[in-house]
Amino acid sequence: MRLVLRMGGSVFASPVNTELMSKYAELLKALKKLGHEVVVVVGGGKLAREFIGIAKNLGLDERSQDEIAISVSRLFAQLFLQKLGRLSCGKVSFTLDEAAGCLEEGKIAVMGGLKPGITTDAVAALVAERVRADLIVKGTDQDGVYDKDPRKHVDAIKLDHLFFDDLCKVFELSKHEAGMHQVIDPVAIEVLKRYHVKLIVVNGFDPANILAAVNGENVGTVID
Repeated sequence: MRLVLRMGGSVFASPVNTELMSKYAELLKALKKLGHEVVVVVGGGKLAREFIGIAKNLGLDERSQDEIAISVSRLFAQLFLQKLGRLSCGKVSFTLDEAAGCLEEGKIAVMGGLKPGITTDAVAALVAERVRADLIVKGTDQDGVYDKDPRKHVDAIKLDHLFFDDLCKVFELSKHEAGMHQVIDPVAIEVLKRYHVKLIVVNGFDPANILAAVNGENVGTVID
């Protein structure tokens, strides 16, 4: 299977969780041994949002804020890439073509942000389209997708399955904002609707959920 793993910054970068990052490295090694081809897209989490705040205080525009956040996500990607060692391509992929080339070399591609105006969710969707991935799995700080933000509403209900056309009804933000923090961003939704690759959103604090999703087990929220 060709897989895109979207590792949310809220999981291992808010604050930085080196133990969990190491567990993910072991998971990636196991997936590789099982014959899966993997692209990893890493988010910047709380640190990226902190730097966006600093950029705002400096009076920088939203494009500049995005560029700062991209640099932070690539820093975390670099850490993870180094942890993977020879299984990776040896450098963070800065373009979709670089990630595709890495896969063709039989290596695990690792990416952070790509360009201003899109989040790492959209990067995951775009690279999935580029490499014709079979599945995207996103590890988040929630157990899946809810009918409303569970951080704000105690009566939020987890949804086991959604169709692509339902996504815009679930989320609060309908356009990109620097530092936005919702389970799936609007640009990613548009790419997913165009390419129609299955997305499974799981609790990323337990890497076993990623393996369960890849194996077709009932976990998280399935979106197709």
